[in-house]
Amino acid sequence: MEYLIEGRDPASVFRFFEEICAIPHPSYHEETIADYLVDFAKSRGLDYVRDELHNVLICKPATKGMENVAPILFQGHTDMVCEKNGDVEHDFLNDPLKLFLYGNLLGAVGTTLGGDDGIAVAMMLSILDGEIAAHPAVECLFTVSEEVGLNGAHGFDYSYIRARRMINMDSEELGVITAGCAGGVRSELTMTPVRVPFHEGMGIPMRVTVKGLMGGHSGCDIHTGRANANKLMGRLLSMPAVEGWTVNIVSLSGGSKDNAIPRECEAVIVVSHPECYKQILYMTEMIRGELVREDAGFSVSLEEVSNPNTMLSDEDSARAIAILSCAANGVLAMNKDEQGLVEYSRNLGVVRTDAETGEITFVFSSRSATESRLDASIAELDALAAITGCRTHHHSRYPGWRYAPASAVRDAYMEAYRDVTGEDARIEVIHAGLECGIIYSKLPDMDIISIGPAMYDIHSPMERLDLASVEVFWRTVVRVVEILSKN
Repeated sequence: MEYLIEGRDPASVFRFFEEICAIPHPSYHEETIADYLVDFAKSRGLDYVRDELHNVLICKPATKGMENVAPILFQGHTDMVCEKNGDVEHDFLNDPLKLFLYGNLLGAVGTTLGGDDGIAVAMMLSILDGEIAAHPAVECLFTVSEEVGLNGAHGFDYSYIRARRMINMDSEELGVITAGCAGGVRSELTMTPVRVPFHEGMGIPMRVTVKGLMGGHSGCDIHTGRANANKLMGRLLSMPAVEGWTVNIVSLSGGSKDNAIPRECEAVIVVSHPECYKQILYMTEMIRGELVREDAGFSVSLEEVSNPNTMLSDEDSARAIAILSCAANGVLAMNKDEQGLVEYSRNLGVVRTDAETGEITFVFSSRSATESRLDASIAELDALAAITGCRTHHHSRYPGWRYAPASAVRDAYMEAYRDVTGEDARIEVIHAGLECGIIYSKLPDMDIISIGPAMYDIHSPMERLDLASVEVFWRTVVRVVEILSKN
């Protein structure tokens, strides 16, 4: 294949990354990239394990003289969040990403890039390919379906792991050491609504579309105040009730990932009065004045559509709108001890209508480092479901990872980053979920940090990878290995 990135060191990191971008690897569809990893291991005579989930562990022996040094585990995930702009044609199951360079920044045309966490995969492949001349035994764990519930990390058999020093490479800010993270749980509220036949004269069918929002990661960006398209739709559809008019839902569709703040939402509705659209446009302007700068592209469009066959009853339409507008969303509590750290949040990431059954499902992601907060979120959503006639399904729960007062790996990275850049790295605990929490729960004597190069606007089509930061990151990782090899 032809490579876009040239003149960067080490070339293998960027070559591997471009090869990964050419392989479709959405969550739940990691078979092909697992094949790629296994072929890599076989061609280099490296031991590997591939499980039924398509997690892959590849092991490289210590170089001469390093046989008695404790091994190091590197870890990252192979799946990516697949988001695209509404006007972009791209099949994430079959099409390679279309990359472009803008100075030091690498992006994908109209889609997410998958730097989260493709850059970790590329880094580990370079290590396994011999780019570090001297090292202890290295274990590289490539997990699947991280973005949809950390499923691969949950399902891996950790008896294969010998290392008790681990470097996760799923962070997105150069010079920052992540040393703790939130836990989380996914929740689905599903409504089986009463649908009534639509007849001429019952109202005016129209499509309402919210778009142009920034979106972002529902953990890392939840504190930014960026708007949630699904929640805004709830406000818009609630507005006609002020005048005593009704809105009947035909279908709702918003967001595609529970761990991404939704940028777009579409509702096909039937309004009882022709003036309803004015109320919706009035509320649009009120909302516009509330939004943060990143959401400056916000827009709402209304257009009449052909008559539907059915629509939700008045009662079930009101219930669906109530879920959109009333479910608690965003930052729900800040940490009492760490200033600026979100303690508890929820994201209404997806709303979808099943074309065959007519059921409407609302998908939430709740996050907290405190297990009782997650319990409370489940109870609250169960209560909301009970009064709106929904059934609930809670799944993909994962533990948080609490900060360790002492860490040799953390100290090594601090020293290495200072050696490479002349600056001090910063230590933080984040609100996003990481596989580190699951691995720590399985191997509680594991010394773990999470690090990464600079990435911007992950989980959105604006995602960019800073290539200059990747070069600094690589040199820092090499230095970390040197430091840990002395201990």
